[in-house]
Amino acid sequence: MQTSLENTSEYQIIEFTWPKGYQSDGLHAGLRKVKNDMGWIYSTTPAKAAGTYTTNQFQAAPTTLTKNTINKNHTLQAIIMNSAVANSCTGKLGEKNALTTQKLVAEKLNINPDLVGVASTGLIGDQLPMDIITKGIEKLQLTDNTEVTNAVLTTDKHAKTISIQIDIDGKPVTISGFCKGSGMIHPMMATMLGFVTTDANIEDGLLQEILSSEVDSTFNQITVDGDTSTNDMVVTMANGQAENTELTKDSPDYPSFVSAFHEVLSTLAQDIAEDGEGSTKLVEVNVQNAATHDDGQKVAKAIVGSNLVKSAIFGEDANWGRIVAAIGQTDATVDIEHTSIWLNDLPLVVDSQAADFDEKEMKQALSNNKITILVDLNSGTSTGQAWGCDLTYNYVRINATYKS
Repeated sequence: MQTSLENTSEYQIIEFTWPKGYQSDGLHAGLRKVKNDMGWIYSTTPAKAAGTYTTNQFQAAPTTLTKNTINKNHTLQAIIMNSAVANSCTGKLGEKNALTTQKLVAEKLNINPDLVGVASTGLIGDQLPMDIITKGIEKLQLTDNTEVTNAVLTTDKHAKTISIQIDIDGKPVTISGFCKGSGMIHPMMATMLGFVTTDANIEDGLLQEILSSEVDSTFNQITVDGDTSTNDMVVTMANGQAENTELTKDSPDYPSFVSAFHEVLSTLAQDIAEDGEGSTKLVEVNVQNAATHDDGQKVAKAIVGSNLVKSAIFGEDANWGRIVAAIGQTDATVDIEHTSIWLNDLPLVVDSQAADFDEKEMKQALSNNKITILVDLNSGTSTGQAWGCDLTYNYVRINATYKS
């Protein structure tokens, strides 16, 4: 969760807040025993919208509904979301319940159902208890609270949020995002729910282009356990209430906006990786001198996704052979005689052979909460980056008893 202030030359990270024109609420409707389990986001005016969605063939009813809704006119005004019940693999009744949820929200807010997105997360296979959903929607209010960020959590240890402010055309523009994700994380696109709101005024179609591009380098480059879920999406809304001159690719402030948008997604992606079920360490892999960017991304993702690498990091074991094996399993171009690897800036492998490192010093480096692995493929000038976490006994415990 982002709580501190941070400045860069282009933007300022601020305490989490909604951009102009957004309201929300979150509450305990009764889907879970105690915790908040339902919430919504609302824009006082229709907002341009874009989304990316899970590639799992068993796409859940709310995910398909939201995708189709956004594709109609690329506009949303509200998103309703619930945890505990995924409404996935629930047949025609599940589709009907998602549509009913969309309609109930539209009626309460007095807007067209085509302006309402629906998101669910939780146990696959259970039908939504529509009596609870209906009563929960009746209780939801339009407030400035941020409880919706907690209402979507499942096995997450905490809410994941960030707000960034940037000056565009002399106007303060805010970009705020939150997400949930801890297990079943291997996005393509993306094993989690993510929501990004902004008051920026942006050209039609450009929001989708930015979102798709930035998701590829952030959410699609994280992994916890290699499993892609059925419900996952990232949705962004831009309501234009900052009243800046419409952003286009030719706008002087366009690169700064994209940079700030990337920071929002990158921060949230890393928060998910760090909060992986049962995890104790965040793992970042940076690849340099790859033949192509795709090669760099593949190698980085393969390393953070390797169960053997993840287990070694949990055990604080400098077993570099597992990293080399993960690299070699890809089809990336690799100089197999001149590949080098560093762990938290300590040389681990030089020219594809063990470096002369101090075991005690390396063990100390592996005790850190964040492990950074740098790989030099010596095959070009491109780079890659990915994030993951260690694999622990607690991950098995959590997932062995998830339903029961």
